[in-house]
Amino acid sequence: MIAVLCGGVGAARLLRAWREFTEEELVAIVNVGDDTVMHGLTICPDLDSITYHLAGLHNEELGWGLREESWRTMERLGALGGENWFRLGDLDLATHLYRTQRLRQGDTKSAVAADLAARLGVTITLRPVTDDVLETRLDTEVGDLSFQEYFVRHRHSVRVERVRFEGAATSRPAPGVLEALNDARRVVVAPSNPLLSIDPLLAVPGVREVLVERGDALAISPIIGGRALKGPADRLMSELGLDVSPVGVASHYAPWLGTMVMDHEDAELRPAVEMTGCQAVVTGTHLDRPDEIRELVEILG
Repeated sequence: MIAVLCGGVGAARLLRAWREFTEEELVAIVNVGDDTVMHGLTICPDLDSITYHLAGLHNEELGWGLREESWRTMERLGALGGENWFRLGDLDLATHLYRTQRLRQGDTKSAVAADLAARLGVTITLRPVTDDVLETRLDTEVGDLSFQEYFVRHRHSVRVERVRFEGAATSRPAPGVLEALNDARRVVVAPSNPLLSIDPLLAVPGVREVLVERGDALAISPIIGGRALKGPADRLMSELGLDVSPVGVASHYAPWLGTMVMDHEDAELRPAVEMTGCQAVVTGTHLDRPDEIRELVEILG
């Protein structure tokens, strides 16, 4: 069994590609710091992105949500004067309605995530890192923002001064999370945003401790050639004083990182990565290139 620390789309693409090459059990431990309540509905963007990708239902054009989506409900909401800056597709709404009903009946996010995955034919085990409240918040130049306010409403265009995780100190790992990390043959960190996707996982008591004790986690750098292929990871790392490179990612993941996997484009940084205390492996890491996917999966496996 391999445990994978996951954010959203980057992790989803990795898992989808990986499933084509292995029958080994993959357990995805997923960030819930992005979760929010909108219009009274509980929304879990990273869990849903991974589920939709693995089920073959994701919207390739947008990179999130469901394919063949429509927006009539949000358009009508806006016409009525309601807030619709966080757009929920008509089909996607069904997921949030289902989840919210289940949670109000006393079920956990873990149980709902497992049932949604089963209904959609997903064979990879999805575990939210915690069933408790965990909220990523950002201190920015325009004030305190939730993750979705920063990412969607402001289109991650405002300068960030600090990232914090409310509720983390009193949260508990969801059932099976620590067991997966302890028992896994290998722990892999998906090419997700280190500060907004992976750090929330590490903030849950027990997760970082297991990784430090193992000391052998393998991470795929989300930074290639000084930039993030998707999202604000590069700008955010720079704003918070991290080197925007695999070196900066490796430094941030010390002391629990065993191996950093980095793209050919950054091969000259290999000695600097190894100076952080981990091994460095150079390979293709573009998840939209079939030849590189096979090479990457062989290294991960």
